[in-house]
Amino acid sequence: MEAFGLLNIDKPAGPTSHDIVAAVRRGTRVKKVGHAGTLDPMATGVLVVCVGAATRLSQYAMGSRKTYVARVRFGIETDTYDAGGTVTAQSDAPLEREAVEGALGAFRGEIEQVPPMYSAIKQDGHKLYDLARAGHEVERSARPVTVYRLEMAGWEPPFATLRVECSAGTYIRSLAYDLGRAVGTGAHLAALERAASGPFTVEDAVAWDDFQAAMASDTWRDYLLPPDMALAEHPRVDLTAAEAEDIRHGRLIPVDEAREFAGDLARAYDPAGRFFAILERRGIRWKPRKVLLP
Repeated sequence: MEAFGLLNIDKPAGPTSHDIVAAVRRGTRVKKVGHAGTLDPMATGVLVVCVGAATRLSQYAMGSRKTYVARVRFGIETDTYDAGGTVTAQSDAPLEREAVEGALGAFRGEIEQVPPMYSAIKQDGHKLYDLARAGHEVERSARPVTVYRLEMAGWEPPFATLRVECSAGTYIRSLAYDLGRAVGTGAHLAALERAASGPFTVEDAVAWDDFQAAMASDTWRDYLLPPDMALAEHPRVDLTAAEAEDIRHGRLIPVDEAREFAGDLARAYDPAGRFFAILERRGIRWKPRKVLLP
């Protein structure tokens, strides 16, 4: 039976997320491998890798809350908003910790964020980083994101270490850039670790070197996590045999009104206890959004 699960890999600095996925595909000899949320090459930490049929769950794992530890360097701006870019502005203006902490409040809660030019977002059919590499800068529309938590974890001028808990789609590079503008010195992202993505934490992640060794010894499946972790934030529905058959054939089933459900999605399990399908609520009924097992 083909592998069906998730990997929590502690990505090192250097390789791209695509590099990790390609190496996992080669090392496991599984054709379908993807990831749930890109990390820049310089970034480290949690990279959720979807294996086999779990690639169909990447959008759900990708949509979970993220926690980052960001090291921000004040006084220097770069074109990529991070340490890998070309310096575009510098400032020697003095900066106190209190000024940075005082500016953080404007970046908490629901905010509008302009993505960096060096990003994979498409505009008019072109990825922004392709336009940037060709020397073009275009107007980007601000996008709503939510910063649930933002606090200073360390201050070693001109560096600040920030801990950020945010919604999916938040650019920490843009946050660093905007914070630098807010305090008047400019800034860029010097280092970044994704400490958590939904239920996946860096403390529980497997080091990339260890996973490569596991692929070489064909013991990599020891690190495979249950695919339903991708929807851990959604409630569980246990199906009867008849309900599972209805869901398999695209038919709606009634919602158990005795239970209170948060949100409109649920994890459905067949009578054998296997993660069977993703359900979408339609009034007083569940509609199959995605059937995962034949």
